[in-house]
Amino acid sequence: MRISSRLRALACLATAAAVSGALSVGAASGATSPGTSVASTAGNAAAVTANVAANVTTNLTANVTANLISAEATGSAHASQPAVTAENQGSSHACSAVIVVGHQSCFALKRNGVHPTAASASASPDAIPSGVGYGPSQLQSAYNLTSASAANGAGRTIAIVDAYDDANAASDLAAYRSAAGLPAANFTKVNQSGQTSPLPSAPPSGDDWTVEESLDLDMASAICPLCKIVLAEANDDSSDGLYVAQTAAASLAGYISNSWGGSESSTETSQDSQYFTHASGVVTTVSAGDSDYGASYPATSPNVVSVGGTNLATSSNSRGWTESVWNTTPGSEGTGSGCSAYEAQPAWQTALNLPSGCSKRVDNDVAADADPATGVAVYDTSNGNSGWQEVGGTSASSPMVAAMFALAGNAGATPAQDIYQHAGNFYDVTSGNDGTCTPSYVCTAGTGYDGPTGIGTPNGITGLQTGGSGGTETVSVTNPGNQSSTVGTAISTLQVSGTDSASKALTYSATGLPAGLSISSSGAITGTPSAAGSSTVTVTASSGSASGSTSFTWTVSSSGGGGCTAAQLLGNPGFETGSASPWATSASVINSDTTSEPSHSGSYDAWLDGYGTTHTDTLAQSVSIPASCTSADFSFWLHVDTAETSTTKAYDTLQVQVLNSSGSVLGTLATYSNLNAGTGYTQHSFSLASYLGQNVTLKFTGTEDYELQTSFVIDDTTLNVR
Repeated sequence: MRISSRLRALACLATAAAVSGALSVGAASGATSPGTSVASTAGNAAAVTANVAANVTTNLTANVTANLISAEATGSAHASQPAVTAENQGSSHACSAVIVVGHQSCFALKRNGVHPTAASASASPDAIPSGVGYGPSQLQSAYNLTSASAANGAGRTIAIVDAYDDANAASDLAAYRSAAGLPAANFTKVNQSGQTSPLPSAPPSGDDWTVEESLDLDMASAICPLCKIVLAEANDDSSDGLYVAQTAAASLAGYISNSWGGSESSTETSQDSQYFTHASGVVTTVSAGDSDYGASYPATSPNVVSVGGTNLATSSNSRGWTESVWNTTPGSEGTGSGCSAYEAQPAWQTALNLPSGCSKRVDNDVAADADPATGVAVYDTSNGNSGWQEVGGTSASSPMVAAMFALAGNAGATPAQDIYQHAGNFYDVTSGNDGTCTPSYVCTAGTGYDGPTGIGTPNGITGLQTGGSGGTETVSVTNPGNQSSTVGTAISTLQVSGTDSASKALTYSATGLPAGLSISSSGAITGTPSAAGSSTVTVTASSGSASGSTSFTWTVSSSGGGGCTAAQLLGNPGFETGSASPWATSASVINSDTTSEPSHSGSYDAWLDGYGTTHTDTLAQSVSIPASCTSADFSFWLHVDTAETSTTKAYDTLQVQVLNSSGSVLGTLATYSNLNAGTGYTQHSFSLASYLGQNVTLKFTGTEDYELQTSFVIDDTTLNVR
């Protein structure tokens, strides 16, 4: 969450109040109408000078009303963005800027140059001041929610989980909703145990959780005005109070927003089950953070909806708005995203068949406006704050998305999965990044899924409901090629993979499998053939609303059959010819430098990567594996050394894969990384029995990120058949 100083002169507030026809400051002013003269408006401004600021002038002009959004003409709020000035650039943290294990921070930054208006919002109904950020009408318009926000949400409850007590929460919320033209709130405040008393103490002056609480409450109101709101206040932000409050919130509401987080730790998977496992249909949204690229918890939990942030600006396109990844200051200010160090990748992300490099949970799932330069209007008078401010950060996007789920009102058992199953109902954000990373999609926007914005930003509420899909959904299944096996010999697992255009998780089934073989729901074929013969196998992948299939031949030979000549099939297996052939390599892979990277044996090896910059090397050889053989064993010796210092994150990787004749990947045998670095060589062996009777390519692909070298050195390869 970020607070912007994007505030126009306080004179605009006085003018807006007069124009609204609802300004009343003691006995000094009476009701005015939108047609009030400039002189009368100036008089009203003078009357409120003592309450607002000394810099309110009496030289107001009628053209100020041109700065108000068109909605003001019909009596609704007239919030708007201010002109950018040198004063309203930069920001400072409301809560601790340092994220450490055991401490949760609100993602709040107060933009420098802020001078919040002191006048009470309740004095100006239907009149959010101009120049303090977007109001409900703009946010509803941007995400195609205007009709749903007007009609949906009654009977549904949104819970906001924050730390410490905001003594003015109820009055500030009432002031915001009045100024925004929203109905009075159905609002309750509870402690971390879900009780109305005793409430926690106020936050320390340097740990401004009250702005966080006001932002969360105001955004829930802006998106779902008819929803009931519960504020669950934890005792502090350094114990487990916020997690306890999350549990209490789940007993009081169906939609929960958490605009806070901390660093990942090895205990987080147990916290997932203890604090973030709730009844089917309960939605928990979590802010991804405001410090640019990098993962934080609980946003990485697969049990929550991880929410990133965008820059939201008006546009002349058919939507009327455009979005890009929020990144104000590379490396320190922008939406968070990342690859979890501990959380398993959920099936609905695995089904996307994302590029290799992150095998864990990726955040985010979805995004919404978060850039303080395109922030939202918030009203807060606690902890030294004095009224209207413009706020940004993923602390704004999380409660917005929670409220959108509440408008939709029909979340599935795993709400995050609903998003992936309705990719057509989101605005795809395709520009911007929140840093530099490998694989790049984790930090860089592109067509389809990416880390900073997930599937995209909501286009209405359909994408936040279970069932159905947007657009025509198709399922494609990759053909693994014809298979050969032998009676009585267990096959190596054959993994069949598919993709769904709506990014849904797939369930696999098969017909025609040889006796003794079976397929799992995830597409893995295993077992031991029990009878000779040939059959046509058809594998079908289904999302529940669409399906696709592929067919191939599976031949099972009787045990003890002859015709196989034991042999080693790879050419130039130790690279001792001094050249690559019959291997296909990228430039300068064959190596004879016995000092830097000595061979396992002989004088040559294959040295992939080691440049310390963004780089990819490949080493591949095609080979035909006889169908008459019963076994095929592939092995190689590998040495890895690295300048990387991390003991937990794989920055540079080596993939070992089997490809068919058209270049499609049939299977990935292993992935190594800088984490496998060590002295000397290690032998690695794999059975290729599932590829008997096929022409395949064995391929090594080494990928380095932008700094700190990792070398993958390969020698003495073999492919023995018998």
